[in-house]
Amino acid sequence: IVSSCVAPSSGEKSKKYSLFNKGNTVLFQGDSITDAGREKEKELPNNARSFGYGYAFLAASALMNDLASLNLTIYNRGISGNKVFQLAERWEKDCLALNPDVLSILIGVNDYWHTRGGRYDGTVENYENDFRALLRLTKERLPDVKLVICEPFYVLNTSAVDETWVEPMQEYQAAASKIAKEFSALWVPFQKVFDEAINHAPSTYWTADGVHPSMAGAQLMAEAWLKTME
Repeated sequence: IVSSCVAPSSGEKSKKYSLFNKGNTVLFQGDSITDAGREKEKELPNNARSFGYGYAFLAASALMNDLASLNLTIYNRGISGNKVFQLAERWEKDCLALNPDVLSILIGVNDYWHTRGGRYDGTVENYENDFRALLRLTKERLPDVKLVICEPFYVLNTSAVDETWVEPMQEYQAAASKIAKEFSALWVPFQKVFDEAINHAPSTYWTADGVHPSMAGAQLMAEAWLKTME
């Protein structure tokens, strides 16, 4: 006998996440933070190996438990190293063909980070224009899709991130926020979440390099993402 205190939801809890409906397809997209070491050969929905070990896995697991009666189909198609233009290059296969009802995107840190070592010469204007074009295409092809835009973030006093990140990253964050408003997307405020978290434990507890979350950081992100869905 399964105790009622740990049994999956029979539907009552679905009122908590009114964004989702029975049979919906949910897609997580982004870079390495979303990818989190996922297996890419089969890319199955609702499959732990295909989700990796990051916030997307934790958030999807919670949704599948809390909304068991809705029979959601959830994919992770994040790819390490991606910038917005690289999302666009694979968008047909890794988004539009999946026909998501809810699309969550976390992108932007590489659009800045990769400029620091001379590997990429893009600007915040490129980021904003490319992101807007990607979402415009998405809404043209999937007019009923519900969008979730996650704030690209950084954490100071870590191995890769120092004070020189602050001003440029704030420009990318402002661009992402602007686009979220333009497309009436839900906004996941990851920067605020990490800024508050470092009041409780050192920066490196949440992320070693200031970009990729630790176990605790991934849980922090998943909880913030789920809170935005309420």
